[in-house]
Amino acid sequence: MSEVRVRFAPSPTGALHVGSARTALFNWLFARNQGGKFVLRIEDTDLARSTQESVEGILEGMRWLGLDWDEGPGADAGEYGPYFQSQRLELYQKYIDLLLEQDKAYLCYCTADELDAMRKEQMAKGEAPKYNRKCACLSADDREKFAAEGRTAVVRFRSTDEGRTKVADLIRGDVYFDNEVLDDFVIRKSDGMPTYNFAVVIDDALMRITHVIRGEDHLSNTPRQIQVYEALGFAAPEFAHIPMILGPDKTKLSKRHGATSVTQYREDGFLPEAIMNYLALLGWSYNATQNIFSRDELVEKFSLAKCTKNPAVFDIKKLEWMNGVYLRELSAAELTQRAVPLLIAAGLIDKAEAEAQEERIKTIMAALQTRLHSLVDVVDSSRYFFTDDFTYDEKAVKKFLGRPYAVKLFGLLLTGLEAVESWSQESIEAVFKSVQQELDEKLGNVIQPVRVAVTGGTVSPGMYEVLELLDKELSLKRLRKGLEMAQQQAKQE
Repeated sequence: MSEVRVRFAPSPTGALHVGSARTALFNWLFARNQGGKFVLRIEDTDLARSTQESVEGILEGMRWLGLDWDEGPGADAGEYGPYFQSQRLELYQKYIDLLLEQDKAYLCYCTADELDAMRKEQMAKGEAPKYNRKCACLSADDREKFAAEGRTAVVRFRSTDEGRTKVADLIRGDVYFDNEVLDDFVIRKSDGMPTYNFAVVIDDALMRITHVIRGEDHLSNTPRQIQVYEALGFAAPEFAHIPMILGPDKTKLSKRHGATSVTQYREDGFLPEAIMNYLALLGWSYNATQNIFSRDELVEKFSLAKCTKNPAVFDIKKLEWMNGVYLRELSAAELTQRAVPLLIAAGLIDKAEAEAQEERIKTIMAALQTRLHSLVDVVDSSRYFFTDDFTYDEKAVKKFLGRPYAVKLFGLLLTGLEAVESWSQESIEAVFKSVQQELDEKLGNVIQPVRVAVTGGTVSPGMYEVLELLDKELSLKRLRKGLEMAQQQAKQE
């Protein structure tokens, strides 16, 4: 068997959509599992919509996900390039000329109005709209006449209209298409650019692509492409059409369902390994029980035989759960490395402070880790460790700092903690338990008002750990603030 070669061929007309990223991932996993090559090709023949910004966004999204390519933009290897379709126009023209010479394609001068009238007439008769081959047998004089009128020709492929074309799909089995419904489609537009169904065949054939793994929305294109392969004498690759991704309402995933671009999920605090793991499960399953797969496990276990033909539903709740799993599996050092840029961007620390407080930040991250659902949670969850500029939950202040014993509680804690010489969780705990006994309250009733005063809210890591990390001076400052708020609440009663 020849070396497996697969490709991901996005159009640079926007950000890397999660559906496209899933397609790229399946191709990448198959190539890595088979010891083959993963090719990245940019299909930028839509001159009006393709942008360099989108190209950079696609490359950035793929790098972030860890989907490295063996051939393509920026790759060292690449004997089958160039890897931008806009740089391959001479190749396409070569094969268009060949088809024209062999009468397997022809020039079509029909105007947009004529084509529209043709479609309307066919639909009025209850017929499926298709090109009626008006220009299929033009004489040289006819072509000269149309050209003299200023008409610009497109090139149409002369499709086979008898029998059926079989698509031997590795996921869906054999799928048959009646050739009579496949009209003579355009392979070169009036602006000289090739169409998708033609350029993709030339590229895949010349780049020695052995397997085309793509979304099921391309299945209807495949019989047309197979006919082009046959007309040019190229061996067709094997095809595998993976299922669509749907939103929770079972419609095609779109912006109305929330974020759909890979870069947006990155900005929302998702880890690339969580995204990779989750996307792998949209249309593929190793077994009925395992959901968490490392990158290496995905490569080892992936196969097209385990892909389903049923649509996959994108469940943001499951992705959030999975992201939390991956966050909790990070070491404190890894979490800190990923969190520090966010803390700097939020203005909580600067680069110098990040270096000077590395161990403290690492301890803070370890304390918060089990409560994180995404990386962006890091900023709000840790804000009170780095600044006094945080918001107090008004309801929590009223509920916990308005308790009858709150003023006495803060007074006793301040007296006890001010006397502590060695600031540690053990010494802090001893003071809290002494105050608890004096107040004759449950320990939770002692800790929760302090938590509100120190952090602004009702949820945090263990109180002794928080106070130790804040250090003695800042802890006492926050407790004095708590005393003032408790006194204010008492006056309002």
